[in-house]
Amino acid sequence: MTSKIIIIIGSISGAISVILGAFGAHALKDSLTASGRLDTYETAVKYQMYHSLALILLGMLMLQFQHKFLNYASYSFLIGMVIFSGSLYLLCATGITKLGAITPIGGLFLIAAWVLMAIGVGKTAL
Repeated sequence: MTSKIIIIIGSISGAISVILGAFGAHALKDSLTASGRLDTYETAVKYQMYHSLALILLGMLMLQFQHKFLNYASYSFLIGMVIFSGSLYLLCATGITKLGAITPIGGLFLIAAWVLMAIGVGKTAL
């Protein structure tokens, strides 16, 4: 992916996390509290926002540094956000607790993305 596309995706994902956060705090608060899932929902929103910002940072880094590991990091961030936050959003919406079993897979992709980003920058010449 190009740095421009990564920054755009990160920006859109950040906007979506704000929308979902506001929706959860207002429209869904009572049902999330009643089901005991408010903290889970907030975790999904936080991680989506953190990693949206990470994508924007990665896109900016790619303007300075060129390495295939940075591209791998972008895909890993995207996959990780979808699996991690997506599984938590679905868990909150459906109550299907088995969805929580796939959340750590998303976390592994997010960890890998941070490591790939560090390696990608480390392997480039200044």
